[in-house]
Amino acid sequence: MISFDAAKSKLAECGQEHALRFWDGLGEAERDALLGQIETIDAESIKLMQSMLGTEPATAGEATIEPSPVVELAAIAEREATENLTELGCAALSGGTVGVVLVAGGQGSRLGFDGPKGAYSVGPISGASLFEIHARKVLALEQKFGAEIPFYIMTSQVNDAPTRAFFAENDNFDLAADRVLFFTQGMWPALDGDGKLMLDSPSHIFMSPDGHGGTLTALQQRGMFDDMDRRGIKTIFFFQVDNPLVEIADPAFLGLHVKEGADISIKVCSKRDPEEGLGIVARKGDRNIIVEYSELTPEQMHETLPDGNLKLRFGSVAIHVFSVPFLKQEAAAQLPLHVAHKKVPCLDASGTLVSPDSPNAYKFEKFIFDVVPDAKVAINVEFERANEFSPVKNAVGNDSPATCQRDMMLKAAGWLEACGVEVARDSEGGALHKIEIDPCFALGAADLAGKLGEGFAFDADLLLDASEDGC
Repeated sequence: MISFDAAKSKLAECGQEHALRFWDGLGEAERDALLGQIETIDAESIKLMQSMLGTEPATAGEATIEPSPVVELAAIAEREATENLTELGCAALSGGTVGVVLVAGGQGSRLGFDGPKGAYSVGPISGASLFEIHARKVLALEQKFGAEIPFYIMTSQVNDAPTRAFFAENDNFDLAADRVLFFTQGMWPALDGDGKLMLDSPSHIFMSPDGHGGTLTALQQRGMFDDMDRRGIKTIFFFQVDNPLVEIADPAFLGLHVKEGADISIKVCSKRDPEEGLGIVARKGDRNIIVEYSELTPEQMHETLPDGNLKLRFGSVAIHVFSVPFLKQEAAAQLPLHVAHKKVPCLDASGTLVSPDSPNAYKFEKFIFDVVPDAKVAINVEFERANEFSPVKNAVGNDSPATCQRDMMLKAAGWLEACGVEVARDSEGGALHKIEIDPCFALGAADLAGKLGEGFAFDADLLLDASEDGC
């Protein structure tokens, strides 16, 4: 571990000696923890962050951006009929060349939940956690395609230990332990308006996760790329923990990615409203980009086409497929930093913890979509929002547990109806009774039809649940 003198010298290099101002009052363990933090700090990165202070958030308003081409639903259906996209995706899965990366570094604090967000219960009847739903989908894919699918789960320093414990307590949800791999993302310090590091205790510098763009560095530094090489993984399906409707490693999506030889394929959907917080797929000159919603001008957000649709209509929901060589290439490059002005509790000069009423800190993070301009082939693929995207972000309102469970049941009801089963609906079109389908029972309407054809009996107004029947 770095010595006190070395830590002091390192901090002096970027004007941060104040981080040691409570040193004399610290115990041995506290001193070791603080030195360990200082050892991870890069002085050049701090200087870069300082240079960004006080600048207005970047906007796309100064440049002309146009909508990026999107393979829309009708075109996907047409190509599927002639190009056997699903067969290509199934071949990739059966060949054991597909891995899954789950970004799960967040806590459930916005939901009033004390723990990793992935441990939050969302199953309409079973109470299954987000982690369980995702893990069961990976398990179902392994069973269906007879292949091993490594499940790489990115945590943060805040939730790594409880996430590992949650999986261990649940026997990895029946996944083989050697294929459930946890790795932690990096952390960035925040700076105050004077460019100074902020302490949230006498022995701790405030830090926050470095954003989903930090996935690339973490995959490299934690040995996950080496693991992929050992397993022969060529393609990675990437998604975030809060969306239980996600179609993990959707064969048609994988097949289109393989068919086009893409570096990155991006699932997109129409925005719910002009100001919804989705990154927009666009083109700047001859390069594909994704523009963070906060970097659009009001005019860009609201501009419409003659048919009344938003000009910049399609948003990314962080469902991607990557080629592994492209991920490695981007991990070796430096993604840009993004800055946001936020409220951060911190110590004042006397050592008292103060909770600010207004933003007092600049946080820095990287975005995964900043790799898009480097892709030689990038594909935007439209999906049915109602079937694949209903995240759990807020305690109430849009994107809440209530709306997510509603959409999970609507999706299950749609599968049943596609199999000729009548489902009772309420006055607003929702499922009148709770419905939940275990991913290991069916991953889609076709799987469900196969099971029903095998003589499964059920009451359509009750739960269709194969959790006791296994996979």
